[in-house]
Amino acid sequence: MTGWLQETGDGSLILNLHVQPGAKRTGFAGLHGEAAKVRLAAPPVDGKANAALCAFLAKICGAPGSAVTLVSGERARAKRVRIAPGPGRAERLRAALAADSPA
Repeated sequence: MTGWLQETGDGSLILNLHVQPGAKRTGFAGLHGEAAKVRLAAPPVDGKANAALCAFLAKICGAPGSAVTLVSGERARAKRVRIAPGPGRAERLRAALAADSPA
């Protein structure tokens, strides 16, 4: 088990994230303490960054948008996100973080 990614008893995933809205591009940017850092191109206005975060994570996991929900941190950089159970989702997230992390 990783600090930023936890699997619950029902198979869903809980992600601890540090989000940086208003970035040049959307993607993972390594770790920030015990959280995965995510840069978002969307601005932090009217929930646009939160919507972009959920869409980004759904795309990586190959999940429908409805499978990704914001648990906490609606107006903060530190966020917790739940992803509904599905095959291979944790592996896809780990691979995406490893691929986008700075060397």
